[in-house]
Amino acid sequence: MPVRKVGVVGLGTMGQGIAQMLAFKGLDVFVTERTQEKLDYAISMIDHSLDKQMEKWALTQAEKKLIMNKIHRTNSVAELSQCELVIETVTEDLEEKINVLRELDLHCSPDIIVASNTSTLSLTELAGATKYPERVIGLHFIHPVSKIDVVEIVRGLKTSEQTFEQTKHFLEETINKKGVMVFESPGFVTTRLICLHINEALHVLEEGVASAEDIDSAMRIGYSFQHGPFEMCDRFGLDAVVAALDNMFREYGELKYRPSIVLKKMVRAGHLGVKTGIGFFKYDKNGDRI
Repeated sequence: MPVRKVGVVGLGTMGQGIAQMLAFKGLDVFVTERTQEKLDYAISMIDHSLDKQMEKWALTQAEKKLIMNKIHRTNSVAELSQCELVIETVTEDLEEKINVLRELDLHCSPDIIVASNTSTLSLTELAGATKYPERVIGLHFIHPVSKIDVVEIVRGLKTSEQTFEQTKHFLEETINKKGVMVFESPGFVTTRLICLHINEALHVLEEGVASAEDIDSAMRIGYSFQHGPFEMCDRFGLDAVVAALDNMFREYGELKYRPSIVLKKMVRAGHLGVKTGIGFFKYDKNGDRI
């Protein structure tokens, strides 16, 4: 069954990026949040993101209007029953995600695919809390969603072959992204490797080997990274990196996953990166380095 209508539950940074990308691909996107205020704010941020693209001549006013018209606000999860695929992108908390999946169980027919954008939690555990674990799958998009053309497809223990094949077809034929199948493991491939990269850069900084600016320059120029580890951390959100490392530290029990003290101190201070305007570097309201 072709996917033309997609639901997105949770419109944080990742949810906004996913909804915008899907609408740009011509799909009807039905979005929902816990409160009307959060929903309105998220839609305004998508609108602002498209305005930034227009300023850079990457988008026309007509294209922006088409994209915004493809994004439909819904007041509850119940209204997502008309979709062929629903993606949950709520915060990386096991209980919150389970609650969303259970609510989807009440309103979505068994043939609707339910995908979780989790990066560190167990798909088997998430799916096990639902009535239809065979239709639950992991779709780990990478920020920024519109620019990164790879998505990790994560199968839980009971994910059916049909669900996997339909999801892979959707990724590669409908939205033209490369689907990489990974076996369930905390952090999968991308989060596990990039968070260790960031954490090791923090240890280098703590040891006084080089400044954050110079470490970033060395990795960006020397290895052709788009951003160095510290700016990357700022753009992911320092709190998100801490949460991912904490989850992997709990699961693996290895010291290399324990978040740097510097990272945890910055999160406690509210210096979360681009979303607060300050992290390892400072940013303006458009997310550009100052």
